[in-house]
Amino acid sequence: MNAQLEISHIDMVFDTPKGPFTALKGVDLKIAKGEFISLIGHSGCGKSTVLNVVAGLYQASKGGVVLNGREVTAPGPERAVVFQNHSLLPWLTAYQNVELAVDQVFGRRKSKQEKKQWIEHNLELVHMDHALHKRPDEISGGMKQRVGIARALAMQPEILLMDEPFGALDALTRAHMQDTLMEIQQELNNTVIMITHDVDEAVLLSDRIVMMTNGPEATIGEILDIDLERPRDRVQMANDAEYVRLRTEVLKFLYEKQRKVEPLVAKKKKQQEGKKAKVA
Repeated sequence: MNAQLEISHIDMVFDTPKGPFTALKGVDLKIAKGEFISLIGHSGCGKSTVLNVVAGLYQASKGGVVLNGREVTAPGPERAVVFQNHSLLPWLTAYQNVELAVDQVFGRRKSKQEKKQWIEHNLELVHMDHALHKRPDEISGGMKQRVGIARALAMQPEILLMDEPFGALDALTRAHMQDTLMEIQQELNNTVIMITHDVDEAVLLSDRIVMMTNGPEATIGEILDIDLERPRDRVQMANDAEYVRLRTEVLKFLYEKQRKVEPLVAKKKKQQEGKKAKVA
């Protein structure tokens, strides 16, 4: 594979009051230009930590990230992040929120008219050109996320990093946002790394699904290639045998190979309570 992004043998250790905590151990992944990668796993498996290392918000304790042959040591406009919370400034319009990112990245390299056209183009990409001058409190949650994605795209990033971007949306809005994201990715050929807890979302959107083991010392457990023809139609996919097989593979990993530890904790707690009751 001709890798655009290389995540090389990353360890991530955090200092805690109880001593060092190893969140990630030996995470190693190569990603080609234009790939859509989903990170999936149980809560606490280090998905967001991986994303933050790629974004340059964290420095790995061991190993590192290389983008186009250059080591990532800090945040940069070539890696734009879209969070679950839209993070729009409430006193600014949709246009002005995107304008902030454009001014920061392009400065004087674009004329005022070029900036205007670029801002409107990116809002049009996410179907928000009808609400250029509306503030966040005047639009729905899904629309806010669209503006957040437009702001990220307006930075012209090589890598789009998305941390559960649709997690807070209702099912119908989420479906519309997924369709929009597929349209954008097909048009722009951005490399996308997205965290999700939604198995159907991962299979529908991805070229590969990276499945993380439970922490501590979380790492990549399995990688599943999603060889489904694009463009993808969610209605047709629902009855597609290969889609169902891939979905089952992810579910097997999450709920058979990587069981949640909470039931075991609850079992031990019950056992302890039972012992106390006998003593009493």
